[in-house]
Amino acid sequence: MTSQNPSKAGLNRPRPQVRPTAEGWKQPMGPDGRPQLQFAQKPRVSQPPVHLADLTLAERQEKLKEMGLQGFRAKQLSVHYFQHFTTDPEKMTDLPAAQREQLVEAMFPTLLTEVKRLITDNGDTIKFLWRLFDGSLVESVLMRYPGRVTLCVSSQCGCGMNCPFCATGQNGLTRNMSAAEILDQIVQANRVIAEGGLKGSGREGVHDAERVTNIVFMGMGEPLANYKRVMSAVHRMIDEAPEGLGMSARGITVSTVGLVPAINKLAEENIPITFALSLHAPDDELRDDLIPVNSRWKADEAIDAAYNYYKKTGRRVSIEYALIKDMNDHPWRAALLAKKLNARGRGWVHVNPIPLNPTPGSIWTSSEPEVMQEFLDVLNDAGVPTTLRDTRGKEIDGACGQLAAAE
Repeated sequence: MTSQNPSKAGLNRPRPQVRPTAEGWKQPMGPDGRPQLQFAQKPRVSQPPVHLADLTLAERQEKLKEMGLQGFRAKQLSVHYFQHFTTDPEKMTDLPAAQREQLVEAMFPTLLTEVKRLITDNGDTIKFLWRLFDGSLVESVLMRYPGRVTLCVSSQCGCGMNCPFCATGQNGLTRNMSAAEILDQIVQANRVIAEGGLKGSGREGVHDAERVTNIVFMGMGEPLANYKRVMSAVHRMIDEAPEGLGMSARGITVSTVGLVPAINKLAEENIPITFALSLHAPDDELRDDLIPVNSRWKADEAIDAAYNYYKKTGRRVSIEYALIKDMNDHPWRAALLAKKLNARGRGWVHVNPIPLNPTPGSIWTSSEPEVMQEFLDVLNDAGVPTTLRDTRGKEIDGACGQLAAAE
């Protein structure tokens, strides 16, 4: 008698099916009885003051000229901010002492004030809590890996996608963040690194990065619901210094729960960033409740848009999939996901399952290790490259889905 492949045997093994319901908070519902989606910020919300990082170098020069100041000072100010990571006038010794305060006040209004900093025991991960100009709170997470430093940035104050398993969405959407507010998370993180605040070391023989090298738009908010400002921030990230930070576009990942028109728009931008689709379920029956935007654009439509991104850019797409015990971790779902991805071709996608990071008050929990392995095996056996993602920052509530911006 031949032994049966355990992964294939598990496809038919009966398993409980837990349905997604918000735990520890009440999920806002619309008149149709569906979870309420909020794509736009609340009306008449005041916006942050214009900051140097909101402007191109030419626009910075023009603003200074309008103030009766010399336009060439814009380049000097840009060097201080994007290369030296400072807005301290005392450190700008190449500027006339009599003008420093005026220049800084005009171009560097305070955007993010650090409220709290949580650091893991080994010091290689830091979660920052920032207070914005209007009192809104957002978080970002800085992580050192061998040879690179990744910053998980927020793009909105709160989130309007209303996913029941995510802490960020529990308070809804307050407003979109400005391009400069997004960028200031990076500049302030670079300052912390330069001051020696991020510990940890790479593998032996691997040089440790001395600044943020990778960006993931996986913090608070739905990035593609704040499309214009997110793309403005991306341009500043990849613009050569001193116009911007001079980062590699390939080190930037933009994630979405599936705003199909915005995904197709992103594919036309001609910027080789990495695109990630937070799918979490391949079947509409579950995804309708798990990811409420699925009521607008179904799973196959989102996967089609992701494939279109690959066709337009040649960049391999990531599929993000939080593994939740007895909810979406069934082997038949792995098989269905593989079937749907392979139907659109091979070599265009990589699946990143991640153990669910529980939020306060939630009874949901991560899949068992053997169940996770079975899920990975089904996908890999079907020829879909699949890697279990690192749950960095869990001990400080800094992992995916845990950002709630609480003091």
